[in-house]
Amino acid sequence: MKTMFEVFVLRPDALTVWEDGVVRERLSWYHSVMVDEKPAKFIVARKVEVPEDPYRLEDTRELWRVHERAARDFDSLLREVKSADATPASYLKTPDPRHSYLDVKIAIARRLMDPCRLCERRCGARRLSGQPGVCLMADKCIVHSAFLHIGEEAPLVPSGTIFYGGCNFKCVFCQNYDISQVNARGGEVVSSLELAKVQRALRLRGARNINHVGGEPTPHVAFILESLKFLDVNVPQLWNSNMYMTEEVTRLLLDVIDIWLPDLKYGNDECAWRLSKVRDYWAVATRNIKMAHDSGDMIIRHLVLPGHLECCTRRVLQWISENTPRALVNVMDQYRPEHLVLKYPEKYKEIARRLRRDEVLEAYKMAEEFKLEYKQVS
Repeated sequence: MKTMFEVFVLRPDALTVWEDGVVRERLSWYHSVMVDEKPAKFIVARKVEVPEDPYRLEDTRELWRVHERAARDFDSLLREVKSADATPASYLKTPDPRHSYLDVKIAIARRLMDPCRLCERRCGARRLSGQPGVCLMADKCIVHSAFLHIGEEAPLVPSGTIFYGGCNFKCVFCQNYDISQVNARGGEVVSSLELAKVQRALRLRGARNINHVGGEPTPHVAFILESLKFLDVNVPQLWNSNMYMTEEVTRLLLDVIDIWLPDLKYGNDECAWRLSKVRDYWAVATRNIKMAHDSGDMIIRHLVLPGHLECCTRRVLQWISENTPRALVNVMDQYRPEHLVLKYPEKYKEIARRLRRDEVLEAYKMAEEFKLEYKQVS
């Protein structure tokens, strides 16, 4: 790739990490798209023809039936892609059908926006009429920044990171609270075509992937899916999320995302409610992460919180070892008190400080105990 020298200067481990056999095996699909050996999944999804115009189907149940039939065709085509020598360029040059599997996903995502059922809050906001949901987003795609990020995990650097406004979580310690909670709609409104152009520019500048993050990308899923209709370069799609979306949204994403970067923050619902104001966190997040893991490559992030090693870290790492064995794991020690924790430290005493060294080492010890592959990305 043209930017390998740039990557070497900025992050030597972004090159050396691929010498690790475990990383190459567990991120094999992502790597093949990253180096332009295989077409990204969204390109494959665009080639799967559906006979109906999904935008005109009135019955949502029938739309899902079309989706399931197309999903089977996608699986067959993806197997062919993996075994064939055809280049991404050849797939990009092949004309898209009039209506594709990707169109079906876009049509369903639009319906899930109004009343909104994109995340498990299911707040019912009439977003297409301009009513914001709990996430603070309405009928516009809002981007706060897009750039080559060199601070992500080594296999991802440089990452073409797009920060979207709004979030369905209300984390009291959020480091991006300005774009997620305080000034969520203060970014730039972009069309789906403009979003595709942003992704194209990032790839041509050397991005190894397009990293959809925020805030949270889930409120923007319809716009993101639609942007993939216009994207004319091969680039892995990365979903960097709290994974609190509905099962329906997870199903929409499975055949377009090449690598997943989910957070698994809490080991129980009580901590999730107190610190992020979400209900049923454990069941929702683990369900979606398991579905995503079983369909593709994954690096799971777990942010170690002060005073939460037993209630959260231990249970999270044990669940990963038992349910998502192919995932690499980033045991993150970057926590710092921000946002409401910084403003009201007495209310959140146990997390109103940085991690101690012994807590970090204890988290690593747990990762070793559960035989997780974490050193390559932590």
